[in-house]
Amino acid sequence: MAARMKERFVNEITPALMQKFDYKSVMQVPKIEKVVINMGVGEAVQNSKVLDAAVEDMQKIAGQKPVITRAKKSIAGFRLRENLPIGVKVTLRGDRMYYFLDKLFNIALPRVRDFRGVSNKSFDGRGNYTLGLKEQLIFPEIEYDKIDKIRGMDIVIVTTAQSDEEARELLTQLGMPFTK
Repeated sequence: MAARMKERFVNEITPALMQKFDYKSVMQVPKIEKVVINMGVGEAVQNSKVLDAAVEDMQKIAGQKPVITRAKKSIAGFRLRENLPIGVKVTLRGDRMYYFLDKLFNIALPRVRDFRGVSNKSFDGRGNYTLGLKEQLIFPEIEYDKIDKIRGMDIVIVTTAQSDEEARELLTQLGMPFTK
């Protein structure tokens, strides 16, 4: 299944993008560089067990062990000290990345309540796309009975595209369900 999306990218999408944007070389065609999934776990400040649950969920979703992110500076109002663990993140590349995207576009996103598509406006101006999810339950690996708390996550899709237009076209071709 992982190779399915990559194969489609190489055999169908690359030629289509070359034609649409008038590229001279295959190397100019924008591709997805990496996917970063980040889950902020602010409650970890009071209760360190929360972090373990987040790590476990993230590992199931991404298929690789996440890194624990730490606070860069202390903020007294949030009872936060520098270097306290406050989240988990995973960077996916290669086949794992394609496998994850395939799962995200075709299985997870359609399971979101009242889903009409993802926003066209979440590009950063340099061809990267950020998507926020409210709950980890939409992924098939997460069992409803086993979760302690509903957590959201941010998914950043980093592409080599020069403009948002190129990136939008690339993600549309890959099957990202944008709103019409």
